[in-house]
Amino acid sequence: MQALDLYGEIQEYLDFEDEIEALYRATLLEVIQKEPKTLIDIGCGQGEFCNIVEHNGITTLGVDLSQIQIDLAQQKFPNLSFKAIGIADIAQKYDCATATFDVINYIPKSQLKAFFESTNKTLHKNGYFIFDINTLFGFEEIAQGTLIIDEEDTFIGIDANFEDNILYTDMTLFTKENSCYNKQKGTIKQYFHPTKELQLLLEECGFVVEKSVDFSLHSEDDNDKMILVCKKQ
Repeated sequence: MQALDLYGEIQEYLDFEDEIEALYRATLLEVIQKEPKTLIDIGCGQGEFCNIVEHNGITTLGVDLSQIQIDLAQQKFPNLSFKAIGIADIAQKYDCATATFDVINYIPKSQLKAFFESTNKTLHKNGYFIFDINTLFGFEEIAQGTLIIDEEDTFIGIDANFEDNILYTDMTLFTKENSCYNKQKGTIKQYFHPTKELQLLLEECGFVVEKSVDFSLHSEDDNDKMILVCKKQ
């Protein structure tokens, strides 16, 4: 199992529902202001944001590299459209693209330009790309640490460390099957992308950053996230 699939499996135990809902609401507000008729959600996971967008009268396609996540999305929302495909392989054009809940932070710096260029190609002229990123405060003060979840038939251990602008999150999952435990392990990486660097790279790829929204999911001391609203030129 890929590490991101493992993270998807344990996410329901992490009690992030309120934070995810708040981020989705904030992102949806930015989307609705642009009045798109169509939207592609990149890294859609299990399809929750697509479902919210569809309820606001916007036709969506959710794409994700994980076939497991796409299968779960299709089970949850059988009337919506999902594909296990990379953004570079999308031929159709959309009015708006979104990438929510850390998608951009999972992309290494060396791959960001290609990702932004591919996203640009999926948009109509003057289309919008709206996404969130973690701030340095979010990585240093919020994301690091150790978490243990011990339930009747499930044990989860998570250890996250931020070094050299990369967050390494080691995950261990034990699930009970009959009288035995099945063990799964994996590590995911998230990358801190300074806002100024992102803005310059987005401009190189045919976007202009129209707006940035400071946002906090976990702290009252500082902003741990930022939402960027970009327009295709």
